[in-house]
Amino acid sequence: MKTAVLAMTLAAFACVACGGDEKKPPTAPTGGTDDPTANAKKATNDGSGEKPGDNPAQSQINISDEIRKACGISDVDAHFAFNSSNIREQDHKILGQLATCFTSGPLAGREMRLVGHADPRGEPEYNMVLGGKRADNVKGFIAKKGMNADKIATTSRGEMDATGTDEATWSKDRRVDVVLGD
Repeated sequence: MKTAVLAMTLAAFACVACGGDEKKPPTAPTGGTDDPTANAKKATNDGSGEKPGDNPAQSQINISDEIRKACGISDVDAHFAFNSSNIREQDHKILGQLATCFTSGPLAGREMRLVGHADPRGEPEYNMVLGGKRADNVKGFIAKKGMNADKIATTSRGEMDATGTDEATWSKDRRVDVVLGD
């Protein structure tokens, strides 16, 4: 009887000891606030304004061909800094052009859809939230430039469409796609 109790106690301790590490819940993305212009200032006014993976020559906005042609916007490349939802200073002009095009230009009255993306590093849930924050910050910025926020839908794909395998290609996974909503 004593042997059976001892064996059961040892088995219980072994199960507890081998339980493994508890997975940490994802934390909210850093660098984002409800004020997209504050995010842009924070991203560019902290010394260099760059984080690992930043490339000032790249934009974080990926605009569909249809919108670029209608609005007269030149080709832009996609990029957000790693682990950031900040809108950078270099993208203010292009976002202003989008707002003008959708309020008083060729696409006036049309709906816009913003799709946030992340690179595959990090937990899928975290990347989904980060992609959503990126899209929401772009929406807020465009709305402040005059476009009706009700005409802008946001969604996130997180890391689902990520194709990168190193820093150079991961940077292209960190973006917001801009497409026509209707």
